[in-house]
Order: sequence, then structure tokens, then C-alpha cells
Amino acid sequence: MTNKNFSTKAKKFKIGLQHVLLMLILSIAFFYFYFFSLVPNMIAGFVVPLFQPSLEQQAKIGFVNFDGLVWASTTKDKELANIGKEVTKDAINKEYVFDFSWKARSEEQHGFSKGKTEWYVRAPILGEDAIILEPWIGFIILAVVFAFVSALLLTMFMPSSIGFMAVLFDRQIDNTKVKLRLQTGFSDDIIDLLIMPDDKLAEKEISEVRSAYRLIWDRTMTEDIASPFQSARFEDVFDSDTDIVFFRNEAVYTRIKEFFSDFVVIEIQDTKNALLWRRNRLLIMKGFRLYMSHHFTEKYANFVTGLAYGGAAFLIVAVGIRGLKFIPAARPSFILLAITLEFTMLSLLALTLIYTEEEERMDRMLKKMEDANRSQLEALRGQQADIHQLSNALVGQTAEIIRARVETAIEDYMTSGDQIQKVVAEEIAKKIMFSLREEKPNSYKTYGGDSRR
Repeated sequence: MTNKNFSTKAKKFKIGLQHVLLMLILSIAFFYFYFFSLVPNMIAGFVVPLFQPSLEQQAKIGFVNFDGLVWASTTKDKELANIGKEVTKDAINKEYVFDFSWKARSEEQHGFSKGKTEWYVRAPILGEDAIILEPWIGFIILAVVFAFVSALLLTMFMPSSIGFMAVLFDRQIDNTKVKLRLQTGFSDDIIDLLIMPDDKLAEKEISEVRSAYRLIWDRTMTEDIASPFQSARFEDVFDSDTDIVFFRNEAVYTRIKEFFSDFVVIEIQDTKNALLWRRNRLLIMKGFRLYMSHHFTEKYANFVTGLAYGGAAFLIVAVGIRGLKFIPAARPSFILLAITLEFTMLSLLALTLIYTEEEERMDRMLKKMEDANRSQLEALRGQQADIHQLSNALVGQTAEIIRARVETAIEDYMTSGDQIQKVVAEEIAKKIMFSLREEKPNSYKTYGGDSRR
């Protein structure tokens, strides 16, 4: 039954084609929105306020927001008349021009020229030449990362049958339960009790958890006098009035922490919180923490660190090339590509480090290993004593008891009249049958001799 249930869960929480297709569709949709709408507005919101005319200059010249993401300076008398209209050559004076639209511009019609997939920035503080930004080079990584993260975030709220991150969270809950069972040696029922949310545990009767608590208590017995729960007997701290939720969260978790490690308790608590996400998909951070702390950081930490170093190397090369004048100042898109790439890698590295568990002190780890070995040694000694007592019983007192019982049974059998008559009758019957077998050959010889004569 256990194997069947386990295989069913493994099959249920497996990434399928529907997860990948939905993730891909969401990523493409978000990318289209971010790259063609959000990123231009973000860059415009950063560049325009930084390089636009000052308030003193705007008192002398006009500064107009034309149709779309286009800003340009103009004369004071043309300012109000051109707000929200299409930019034209006659409407601007070319001193300040910021165009983050996806439209091609020509010198004859608009007063400046740029391609359809280029952004145009001109300001006196940036030099005489206009700066041409190529978003397909400089900002595509930013849009891809935003789209991918948004798609992942959205799938956290979805059912596990279609949500990509939801199925990863669900699978990690089951994997962590298996890991806890292997680390502690407890059965699945006890692991379920340890990770059960507080409100579900409070609904149980005290009789349902008493035996499990006692088994955990006895299993985690150590000689650490620093803990107030170690030297006490289970019956001394647990009775019919005990709050089973508080007892588990304080006493049981403390004993598990002291006997095994802090990491085991953290895994239990994170899995317990992830079960809250399984009931309410709005609690995405609880499921996210379990996945990041107990899967992603353990499996991909070195990979993420390598990506961060690779991004740094790429940025150094890009800056070096720019210093050699191979990248013109008027087209800094390659530098922006290197910056956004390194920003992405460092952000991922920071997120990985945030969810990486702290290393436990070596002296505490050695102490717990010593306690575990001592517990196993005591168990072996107890088994040895039991075997010794059993062997002594088999060759000593028990042999006398068995001999006495055999003699009593024989005596009862012999003193029974019915049994004696039965045995005598069987022996007489055997004698008669034996005599008849002896007589048959003699009879055949006699008859044979008569016929010959």
C-alpha cells in the first residue's frame, strides 16, 4: 500500500507538457508587454527627468510631451499648441529630444532620424552627438528576466495540475517528508504529525498523539543537561491537560533539535508552512521558502555563483572594449547589455544567499554525533543483555522446567487406562499380522510339494 501511494504521488507531482506550454505562453505574453510597453516607460521615466531642461531653462524655452514617449524642446509660443500631438520638424528646436517610441523618424519630417527599433536621446549635457539606444541589445535581458519571473510568480497561484512552480512546490513537500523520514528514522505517521499545521493538530485528541510523542521522546534521549527537557521523563511532562500543539512546538522540536540538528527542525517548520500554502495558494512565500532553502540553494548554489562570476567577467570585457574606443559613446547598448546581465546574475546570487541555511557550529555537530553514537551503543548493549538472558534461560532453568513437564506428560499418559489398552491392542494386532506374514510362505511350499508327488 505504501509503495502504491508513493508512486501515485510521484506521478501526480510530475512536470508535464501542460506545465511547460503554459509557462512558455505566459513568458512570451509577459515579454511582449514588458519589452514593448513597460521597459520603454521605465527607461523614459529614468532618463527624461535626469537630462531634461532645468526649471530655469523651462522658463525661457518650451518642453513638450508629444504623442507617445516623445519629449522635445520648442519655443515658448509653440509649447501649449503641441502637447499630445505628433512630433514634427517645425515643432521642435532640436536642443532636447527624447524619443522612446517604436516608430522610425526622418530628418525631413521629424527633425531627427532614428530606426524603428532604436531610441533617440539628445541633451546638451550628453554632448554634441545624439545617443542611440538599441533596446534589442541593451534591454532584452531585462525584459526576459521580468517576463520569466512574472510567469513563475503567476504559476505559484495555480493548481498543481497546470502551474509550473506549484508542481515544484508540491513535489518538494513530498521530497522533504521523505528526507525527514530518512534523517530521523521515524515512520510516515510521525513525520505527518511533526509537520502538521497547528490548527489541524489542535483538532486531534490527546490519545491520538500520546504514543507518537512518547516514541519521539524516548528516541531523542540525550545527556545534554543544558536542555530542560532532556532529563525529564515523558510521564513527568505530558498528561491529559497538556496542550499538544504547544508541547510539539516547544518540547518535541527542542529535543529533535538537540538530538539531530537545527537543520532538521528548520526542515520540519518550513514543510509545515508549505502545507499552509498547499491549502491557500495566496501564501506563496511559504512554499517559495521551502523550495529555495531545501532544493534550489542546495542544488544550484555553485551554478548561480558561477553565473555571477561569468557576468562580472563579461562586464569587465565590455568596459575594457569601451575604454579602447571600440564601442562609441553614442551607442552604449553593448555596455547596457553587460550591466543588465550582471545585475540579473547578482540579484539571483543575492536571492540564493538569502535562502541559504547558516552552517552549524562544528562543536555542536560533534556533540550531536557523540550523542547519537552513545544512543546506538546503549541500544546494542540492551540487545546484548536480552540475548544473554535468553541464552542463560535456554541452557539453565528453562531446561529443568522442560524436563519436568516432559516427565509429567509421560506419567499422565502411562497412568491413563484408555491409553494403555489402546497401546496393548495396537501391539497385539502388530504381532498377529507379523505371524500371518510368516505363515504364508510355508503354506505355499507345502502345497507345491503335494502336487509334484
